[in-house]
Amino acid sequence: MKIRRCHTGDEPDWLSMRQALWPDEIQASHQAEMNAWCDAPERCVAFVAEARDGSLVGFVEASIRSDYVPGTTTSPVGYLEGLYVTPPYRRGGTARALVNAAEQWALERGCREMASDVDLGNVVSQSTHTALGYRESERVIFYRKPLG
Repeated sequence: MKIRRCHTGDEPDWLSMRQALWPDEIQASHQAEMNAWCDAPERCVAFVAEARDGSLVGFVEASIRSDYVPGTTTSPVGYLEGLYVTPPYRRGGTARALVNAAEQWALERGCREMASDVDLGNVVSQSTHTALGYRESERVIFYRKPLG
């Protein structure tokens, strides 16, 4: 397994994995976000996991956040924005290798903490974060009310 920075030739596979992770998002939105990741290399990064046959089997997206990040005590903070590994490659260290790359990238940019978020109902992601050494810092529920 090879972990490397994502590049333009990876976009079709990266897009496919993003759609698997966030299926409710439309393709144009995915494409715009992918472009943003590529356009801000000091603030955003995407790493991919490449199998021996050259296929891409996972990705992690991370950013540097300077605003307040819940549960952290320093700034800036590295932030795991998205993590996905294709089913056949799960539970084999791929997610850990991707997250390690993102953490090293954040450390090189002066971060002393890494943070992430998970939907309350996503117990698989919660378990993955715990297995990767992340600890829950707080829980929050967002509310909305349409006006008018």
